[in-house]
Amino acid sequence: MPENTARTRRSRWWALAALSLSLLAVGLDTYILSTALPTLSAALGASTSQLQWITDAYTLAMAAVLLPAGQLGDLLGRRTLLLAGLALFGAASIITSQVHTVAELIEMRAVMGAGAAVILPLSISVLPGLFPGEAERRRAVAVTTICTMLGMPAGPLLAGWMLTHFAWGSVFLINGPVAALSLAGVALLVPRGQGPAGSARLDLAGALLSAAGLTAVVYGIIQQPDHGWDPAVLASLAGGGLALAGFAARQLRAASPLVDLRLFANRGFTWGSVAFAVVSFAMTGVLFVLTPYLQLVQDADAQLTGLRLLPMIGAMLVSATVISKSSARLEARLVIPAGMLVSAAGLAVLSRAPAGGGYGLPALAIAVLGAGLGLALPLSADAVLATLPARTAGAGNALNRAIQRVAVCLAPAVLGSILNGTYRARLAGTPVADLPRGERGAATSSIAAAHAVARRLPAGVGRALAAAADHAYRSGMVRSAVIGAVVLAAGALLVMLFLPGREPGAADREPAGPASDTSGIQPAMGCPDG
Repeated sequence: MPENTARTRRSRWWALAALSLSLLAVGLDTYILSTALPTLSAALGASTSQLQWITDAYTLAMAAVLLPAGQLGDLLGRRTLLLAGLALFGAASIITSQVHTVAELIEMRAVMGAGAAVILPLSISVLPGLFPGEAERRRAVAVTTICTMLGMPAGPLLAGWMLTHFAWGSVFLINGPVAALSLAGVALLVPRGQGPAGSARLDLAGALLSAAGLTAVVYGIIQQPDHGWDPAVLASLAGGGLALAGFAARQLRAASPLVDLRLFANRGFTWGSVAFAVVSFAMTGVLFVLTPYLQLVQDADAQLTGLRLLPMIGAMLVSATVISKSSARLEARLVIPAGMLVSAAGLAVLSRAPAGGGYGLPALAIAVLGAGLGLALPLSADAVLATLPARTAGAGNALNRAIQRVAVCLAPAVLGSILNGTYRARLAGTPVADLPRGERGAATSSIAAAHAVARRLPAGVGRALAAAADHAYRSGMVRSAVIGAVVLAAGALLVMLFLPGREPGAADREPAGPASDTSGIQPAMGCPDG
């Protein structure tokens, strides 16, 4: 018996490794692409708008598929649908590496986004069945969160190396073996789920309304920084809002709703989702403004930029490990706000980073930011997971991820607009004012364009323009960092006030039986309590 117990314990941790690998593949894909876009432009002759669609097709497909994927996982079995999602993502990645036109690449990126939309919620929703005890479940969620975030430094490093030694398609081809390993691990180690309950069926009308609404809202958010508040952007946002309102109305009366909106009556779900979204907003926005700072102001290439993000990942790993081992003694209601405030402090330090000079202060800032992320992200994800009923865990986790997806799309739009507005205002009264109209317009459009213009100018004028652009960008980054810190601090206060505390002894109490299983898979691996 002890030998069987040890074996089942080992097997569920190996299952966690397979699930984490699936999330690492999605994380790598996100950050590899940002590094590979210039190469794709040269290899395929892609225009700026086409490059934007290579990214946006993935994001929009993910937004459209997230909620239906969650309910389908609950109905058909999360393990079954997760395997299908991994197969789709892996196969689409391999096909994408072999395409020859921009149109084909955009189409396949949408297919990859659909696969990722299945992987993200369902990889997490099976964890409570594997790890029914609160302490072990928290450790498992921390592991999957960290694996997702490892894509940040690993993506640019891997992309830079692969693009140096192989063709551009290699950045997509790498996903194939990773997805295949994860698929094999999930198939062998994650137990089969329970069948669909009763007469439940997919809410097709709700799926169409949610897909239309989320896609339109996300599209409007993506387009706003480039197009302003033009009629097309406003129509997209308004139409998406109306579709989501119709979706909410339908969910309240549908016999088998796509998501149970009564989840929002649970403060753990609501404020756990808010914390997850706020932290994701701040993290995504900061990375959006920080990467050009490291590459252009601090003159680091893609690989060095990946290396310079390592302090954030290292600090995140340390804090997440410490908090997962102490989770039985600490309340999420206190630790999550503490992590948000630590991250806000990191952004405050970042606001002191110089336009020129060394990497020391930015390194300290992102290390403090990472320490806070390691405290807040895993526990906020777990706070949501712990509230979800067994039969709708997939749909509930998909709803949380959909909220996060909107926050992630909002971050570059909001903080990017603040950054760009400040950059242009600060640059207006500098040497750029004396440039010809065309070059002046290019220099004020972005810091990358300003450096490109500076390289074409006589040495003295070029250096002055580059320095002015660096200082203007630094001013925009500071303002964005301050806004991010304020958002985190406000979120921390709200979460501390409204996220419910844990009942005494909850960390030590295990589910009484299958009815308490919150993942919809049988605890039937015989997984013992940790």
